Amino acid sequence: MFEDLKSAPPDAILGLSEGFRADPREAKVNLTVGVYQDEAGQTPVLATVREAALDLLEAEKTKQYLPIPGRPELGLHIRELLFGAGDELVSGGRAVTAQTPGGTGALRIAGDFLCKSSSPTLWLSAPTWPNHPAVFAAAGLETRTYPYFSAATGELDREAFLNALREVPAGDVVVLHGCCHNPTGVDPDFETWQEIAGIAAERGWLPLVDLAYQGFGEGIEEDVRGLRELAARVPELLVCSSFSKTFGLYRERIGALTLVAQTPGQASAVLSQLKVVIRTSYSTPPAHGGEIVSLVLGDAERRARWQVELKTMRARIHGMRVGLADALTAAGASRDFSFLAHQKGMFSLLGISKAQVDALRDDHAIYLVGSGRINVAGLTPANLEAVARALVSTGA
Repeated sequence: MFEDLKSAPPDAILGLSEGFRADPREAKVNLTVGVYQDEAGQTPVLATVREAALDLLEAEKTKQYLPIPGRPELGLHIRELLFGAGDELVSGGRAVTAQTPGGTGALRIAGDFLCKSSSPTLWLSAPTWPNHPAVFAAAGLETRTYPYFSAATGELDREAFLNALREVPAGDVVVLHGCCHNPTGVDPDFETWQEIAGIAAERGWLPLVDLAYQGFGEGIEEDVRGLRELAARVPELLVCSSFSKTFGLYRERIGALTLVAQTPGQASAVLSQLKVVIRTSYSTPPAHGGEIVSLVLGDAERRARWQVELKTMRARIHGMRVGLADALTAAGASRDFSFLAHQKGMFSLLGISKAQVDALRDDHAIYLVGSGRINVAGLTPANLEAVARALVSTGA
């Protein structure tokens, strides 16, 4: 059965990290995988997360399975993050939440559910997270793309983007990055989100919001203004959340799929269908990461301290954006890289060629994704100027 199978190619991003680890050069820099790093180049355990984990260890009395959609109280806390504590979608019955193994798990369950229910065409931004097409194709969905990013300006191609959304047929699904667009770092402003919501309501396509970085852009509330505008304008909505970055819970695989329906009865029926999809996939979610998130969000004082930690991470990322733009100018870059300072989140497309990416790796031990995407959180005060000089040396 296996003798004719050939080795699969390495993952386009995770495979680069393997090469980075094997590189013997001391002054190497990894700007590939999307993990937050502090100024020492470490991915820290947040103090509030450590505290909640210790409390969990002391209080936990069983390792019994969780319910198929996870604990109800976690779903309640997640909906509060998404829609605001006083919104009717939090506890009014029109929105339901299923805990998933990471944000990727939420996307795959959403894809499996959509394929089973109506098998719509699913639209992705060009460019998008490299794993999006593969996840949805594995779920059996046909995917197409809509224009989003202007490589010439480093900004949103607003007119082409909105015009494309006006052509999406009713019943199709449009994947929208809720904030901190991966890989570009370019987000719609609120006026554009209002346009998006109006188009979705008029055209009748279903928004699926991938929200992996709430709090990494401008703030917890600010980063979901677009999502809340959608929720106010459209009758149905899917949201895929991740807590890997904002809680530092990468290996704990904690995410969630939240669905908004027109009525509580419809939401309950959909949740029953989601349970069937989950049962035939991973059966029930892992508990540990979800329990930690629930213990942090469910305690007002601890949640406030988590938000301070989140603000520190957000400020560091923004500081590295501004620092890289300034360092490139000081190093004599041939292009204007000021757009870096205006973008949001961990990622940006530098607009450099594959040959330049290869030169950075081979000549300077600086690892980037082949598309020229960098993880800004991989920059530190110690390596910032060296990275800028290396980029300029390749022709940036």
